[in-house]
Amino acid sequence: MSVLELKIPPPVVGLLTAALMYGASRALPEAAIAIPLRVVWAVVLAAAGLAIDLSALLAFRRHRTTVNPLSPQRASRIVTSGVYRFTRNPMYLGMLLLLTAWAVVQGNAAAFLGLPLFVLYITAFQIQPEERVLSAQFGAPYLQYLQQVRRWI
Repeated sequence: MSVLELKIPPPVVGLLTAALMYGASRALPEAAIAIPLRVVWAVVLAAAGLAIDLSALLAFRRHRTTVNPLSPQRASRIVTSGVYRFTRNPMYLGMLLLLTAWAVVQGNAAAFLGLPLFVLYITAFQIQPEERVLSAQFGAPYLQYLQQVRRWI
């Protein structure tokens, strides 16, 4: 198990990624790109990200299970309804959409480089460790869910 697994709260990872994206766009002004309807795209992406995050959070609350991503062992059940029918990680997908909106706002190709970094980090140090814990905790029903629903989209 890696020292970074389940250690840094995903919202902090998202904020650090956003800061990195901002810094990259400022450091490389020559990477500026024109994005037609930039503000509209940013608003649509941010709204979608917030809606997915809120839907996922409400589903966890409705099923009375933990929303703490650093303690997956505290989960009391597997949530497979609502947005969880389409993605196993809607909260991280929502954060990715928010970061994509931020990259669009930056209007700089360098800012978009933060998106795959976020996906790689969250997958390796958050999602995969969560999956190991939940597989051990819930067994066959969770393993079946893993086979039926994609990790991201």
